[in-house]
Amino acid sequence: MELRHLRYFVAVGSHGSFNRAAGVLHLTQPSLSRQVQDLEDELGVPLLTRGQNAVKLTGAGELFYEEAREVLARADEAVRHVRGEALGEKLRVGYAPSMTAGIMSAVLEKFQSATPRVRIELADLSSREINELANQGRIDLAVSLSISVTKGTAGFQWTELRRLQPVLVMPQTHPLAKQKRIPLVRLRDLLLVGLAKDNYPEYVPQVRGMLKTFGISPRFVSLVNDGASTLFAELEARHAAAILTEGTTSIMPRTLIARPFAPMLPSTSVMIGLPTLRPNPHAETFARLLLEEAWRLDKRKSAAK
Repeated sequence: MELRHLRYFVAVGSHGSFNRAAGVLHLTQPSLSRQVQDLEDELGVPLLTRGQNAVKLTGAGELFYEEAREVLARADEAVRHVRGEALGEKLRVGYAPSMTAGIMSAVLEKFQSATPRVRIELADLSSREINELANQGRIDLAVSLSISVTKGTAGFQWTELRRLQPVLVMPQTHPLAKQKRIPLVRLRDLLLVGLAKDNYPEYVPQVRGMLKTFGISPRFVSLVNDGASTLFAELEARHAAAILTEGTTSIMPRTLIARPFAPMLPSTSVMIGLPTLRPNPHAETFARLLLEEAWRLDKRKSAAK
């Protein structure tokens, strides 16, 4: 006995006619009649009394009709539940947009095309927030700077996604804006805006460490906690500059510009993190697509040089 036998019998019982039931089920009447007869033979009791123009349920048929409807209802509910679970699948990604500039949109498109039932939850987070949510098991994939994830993030395995060069970001009216490359010596006594330690604990130590090699001590006049948008506003208000990564150019307003340094400062490593235990399989797919797209972007940049 199969579910289709129950569906055929219930359709005949509810319509009181093989002909009408066959039309609803998109079957021929002889085929439907055989299917119901097979069911009766398997049960060993007649379920229907067949008339010239209509059929009626027998006593056993009425009892079986109600039971069959309940079985079918439970089966339909199970299907809806499974499909609902599939539609409810999600992938939680914590990242900073500047870390994935030039690759995220393509990755999202490819991922959604391959897994249309998975809902992606993208969260623009500070390095501190990424570490906290990762440790709490509240994100499935993290993209962050290597200097921020090597400390304080347990239970995640990390793979390098790409490397980004530091640049100087400033208003277009800044005295250094006309320079194609910023000599490092010009950073002496330059007014800088940076990211505060509450949300970006690695930022100031990293900048100080990079410049120390060249005998330069950065002069921060303001440190902001609220991320890139607040930092950009602070740059314009103070007519100052900030040392950020090249990915920032994709999210900064047009009133700002970015210039590379000469000589170049050490590049910054951007990492992808997945939980070591029971990683979300969709996170593994997303990470693979990120790595592939980062490789393609690097290849295009190399070809353009």
